[in-house]
Amino acid sequence: MPTSPRKDFSSDNITGVAPKILAAIQAASAGTVHSYGADPYTDALRHHANELFERAVTIVPVATGTAANAIALSVLARPYQAIYCPASAHVNTDECGAPEFFSNGAKLLGLPSEDGKLVPGQLTEAVAFARSMGVHHVEPAAVTLSQATEWGTIYRLEELAALCTEAHSLGLRVHMDGARFANAVARLGCTPAEATWKVGIDALSFGATKNGALAAEAIVVFDPSLLTELEYRRKRSGHLWSKHRFLSAQLSAYIADGLWLANGRQSNAMADRLAAGLAAIAGARCLQSVDANEIFIQLPESVIAALRAAGFEFYDWPAPPAGASGPVVRLVTSFDMVEADIDGFLAVARQSAG
Repeated sequence: MPTSPRKDFSSDNITGVAPKILAAIQAASAGTVHSYGADPYTDALRHHANELFERAVTIVPVATGTAANAIALSVLARPYQAIYCPASAHVNTDECGAPEFFSNGAKLLGLPSEDGKLVPGQLTEAVAFARSMGVHHVEPAAVTLSQATEWGTIYRLEELAALCTEAHSLGLRVHMDGARFANAVARLGCTPAEATWKVGIDALSFGATKNGALAAEAIVVFDPSLLTELEYRRKRSGHLWSKHRFLSAQLSAYIADGLWLANGRQSNAMADRLAAGLAAIAGARCLQSVDANEIFIQLPESVIAALRAAGFEFYDWPAPPAGASGPVVRLVTSFDMVEADIDGFLAVARQSAG
């Protein structure tokens, strides 16, 4: 894929399709197969998912991350119930009320967080307050955790285990928004099983679009009793594709030979290279740890202006809760970036900083 020179650091949604996934889509286009998932490509996907997670799982493909999150949460919470999340969670700030809509009214309750992560004790306090209010408050039902978070940080396995243990002791189900799950697993150096059901995750939104797919995400649930309701809700929401094989073929190509993890490692490596280079610039300061492929960094205004004048694209970003003493930008790396892309950005930044 022609990737250089790359000047757009605004998102990992801007990329093309990974060649192996594009080839899988083309291969799946040959001939005819039954509709709505009754096809060999979906059978193969189930097999690959079971191998990936080291046990029998339910994997339900959908077209978007918003649908994956909203449909999964609609199975875990009823209309009169509450779903806890960090206040900065994507489901809370960027999905236009989809979780509430798909669940027919379940309420998202954002909890404060400095780095996008919840900590043990927050759920206990929030649930105790809710239950003290009785029917005047929505009933606690679930919690959703982003891995990696909206601040580019990741939960360590012991952090996830502690939160899942607390949630389950309170009667809450645990959902993971894994839009950047590959980045998190690559950084942790663990297995997908260790990052999900082995620490207590009940349902996962398994992201692929940000990491090389055309339009494919999946809901993975570890409790087979959820399957029937999940299938009905997917159909009702319009995400059961008639040409289902094209979702399944993408996801199979994504996970079968480790492409998902290789792509995650590449985007992480590019973020590390970029962060290390920017750290040498006077006035630059990373505001969160660089755990995945997002960098939130304070830069001198002159550097920001020079980068934009050179054609580089990225978003200005609100300062995190801890604050910042200068303008903040978000830089996002992707699976198809190479060292030359990073070095071109750094060359302009260094020159403008003198």
